[in-house]
Amino acid sequence: MMSLLGRPDVDAGEVFVNFNQNITSLAVATSGGYSLYSLGSVDSTLDKIYHTKSDELFLIERLFESSLVAIVSQRAPRKLKVCHFKKQSEICNYSYANTILAVKLNRERLIVCLEESLYIHNIQDMKVVHTIRDTPCNQQGLCALSSSSEHCYLAYPGSVTAGEVQIFDAINLHAKTMIPAHDTPLAALAFSPSGTEIATASERGTVIRVFSSQDGSRLFELRRGLKRCVSIVSLSFSTCAEYLVSSSNTETVHIFRLDRSATESAEGHGGKQSSDDWMGFLSKTVTSYLPTQVTDVFSQGRAFASVTLPEAGVRRMCAITTIQKQLRLLVASQDGYLYVYSIPTVEGAECQLIKRHDLRLEDHYAMDIKVDSPQTLGLNSGVSIGGAAGVPPGGGVAGGAGAGGSAVDAKSVAAVSVGDKPGGSYASAVKGDEPAGPSSSSA
Repeated sequence: MMSLLGRPDVDAGEVFVNFNQNITSLAVATSGGYSLYSLGSVDSTLDKIYHTKSDELFLIERLFESSLVAIVSQRAPRKLKVCHFKKQSEICNYSYANTILAVKLNRERLIVCLEESLYIHNIQDMKVVHTIRDTPCNQQGLCALSSSSEHCYLAYPGSVTAGEVQIFDAINLHAKTMIPAHDTPLAALAFSPSGTEIATASERGTVIRVFSSQDGSRLFELRRGLKRCVSIVSLSFSTCAEYLVSSSNTETVHIFRLDRSATESAEGHGGKQSSDDWMGFLSKTVTSYLPTQVTDVFSQGRAFASVTLPEAGVRRMCAITTIQKQLRLLVASQDGYLYVYSIPTVEGAECQLIKRHDLRLEDHYAMDIKVDSPQTLGLNSGVSIGGAAGVPPGGGVAGGAGAGGSAVDAKSVAAVSVGDKPGGSYASAVKGDEPAGPSSSSA
């Protein structure tokens, strides 16, 4: 995510694109509103789950397949809205002292990233449970939140001059480890689906590294290129965690295969070379006489496959997931296209383009969703939004206290219900009990 003050994509009127945590849907925001698409049949069709007209957005995050979305508009860049899109109702909104640069969420926590602070909300009731203040200046809003509830870790830059990654336990609310990942400042971060690994890239953009998020040990080092420094825009583990995909400001998307069997085999042999691994032995022997910078290049993994897109200079979000039992690379670009590629089984083979969807079209098939009228949250609803249960829309109250009893400067300025039907609670929507697909009722 980038700062609103320096976003060429927004200035150029391009679309905002973002995948949800398990790559089952795509959010697309334009100047006229936002849409949510199902990715279940993306090889042939792009099914629109929902569309609404709204202020131009620059951030939108959907919680897995639930009905909850977190949005930030250009008109009010300091205000976060959490909405139940099936009911077209606003559950709550929070205002912050500065522009919101990123929002991340999983089933336990919602993270709001400002330039010099991070707010951790309990997603079940949206109360602020902790505030990380005085973080190193983070103008790009760079942070990552694991989608795992078991390893619910938050990562953010630990320095403005070097590529240090701070790993924070978002459940137990304490710093876990600091990883000295790169010599130059960070440009991209991404957790594996389990939350136990984190991929990093620096502003130099030539090397991508994967670390254990639990102890900070380096697991993989991957070479994106040698010729030029680039700006890494997107890093993403595949949903099976066997691949890592990266995109940059160039026209090339790189796919790396993470061969954990080789690592486990080396550990099983106590780090010794097996008798038939003569190439590995030769490589180690030769590189022992070479400078460190050269030996690093020998030891770095190369891209398993790559894709060349029509032009450079376009921000693209990438993901790898299994669709109808087939592994697919999805590339959503901010010029308004979604590309679907097959992934080869042999290293070095070409990724084949299967489909290109135009996200700017209005005629994508939309699933029928019945909408209820929103109601004001009542005192007996049992839902406390930042301590503001029962507050009528427009009423401003303090958002509560953070960890250690410190005052929180975020304020809940409105709270709106998600409907009055049984089971239509905010908590059930968080758990995903309310499917977001076609329904005869609004659940």
